[in-house]
Amino acid sequence: MLGSFTGFIRRAASGKILSQPTLYQACRSPLATGPRQDSGTIFELRTYDIKPEKTKEFMELVSRNIHIRTVHSEMIGFWTAELGSMNKAFHIWKYDNFAHRAAARKAVVSDKEWQEKLSAILPLLKTQDMEIAYLVPWCKLGTPPGEGVYELVTYQQKPGGPALWGQSFKAAIDAHVSKSYATLIGVFHTEYGMLNTVHVLWWHKDPDTRAAGRHRAHEDARVVAAVRESVQFLESQRNMILIAAPFSPLK
Repeated sequence: MLGSFTGFIRRAASGKILSQPTLYQACRSPLATGPRQDSGTIFELRTYDIKPEKTKEFMELVSRNIHIRTVHSEMIGFWTAELGSMNKAFHIWKYDNFAHRAAARKAVVSDKEWQEKLSAILPLLKTQDMEIAYLVPWCKLGTPPGEGVYELVTYQQKPGGPALWGQSFKAAIDAHVSKSYATLIGVFHTEYGMLNTVHVLWWHKDPDTRAAGRHRAHEDARVVAAVRESVQFLESQRNMILIAAPFSPLK
């Protein structure tokens, strides 16, 4: 991929490209995100670090009062970290577009009942992090077959976006999905926050099922080949096993 791109630049510099595609057209990718998304739908991914001694109190307060907040926008899921991190809450919210989010945020700020509850919740947190992401065009938001556990895998890719690493990344995901090593829920590519970040949300029946599927994947030649191709564009990755809260739409 990089070799063909370099050749394109050299031909352009020598004047040998006349009616051929522009640089933008040559670098376009069907995996790109942003304005070229088929849908304007955006997802807000929030991660809260909870004070260790306040985790139980935090979850109790959120459980009792989250219905006030969900009046204003759709919550996709709400989880707490079980493995890979501690005292952490992760939740996803869906908006039709940025105007919808702005209107919802305005309504939330004006909701006196929610603001009163929020004033009791916020002191229980150490930090808050927020990212805005799109679902990649080749992925629809999935539905789990039942109750289980979730795995959030976060990949920090090399700069360049999906035009650089999108094809190989999709191939690696497809290789896992094709053999049902895990159930794919969503692939989210950041638009705001740490750029070139991809969050992949998987569902597993339980941690042991996840471990068994991972073991089988490591012995699958197709998966191994796809991962070897994809990893050349990877800078770092981490994961967490998440447990859905009782009030989470995704169980």
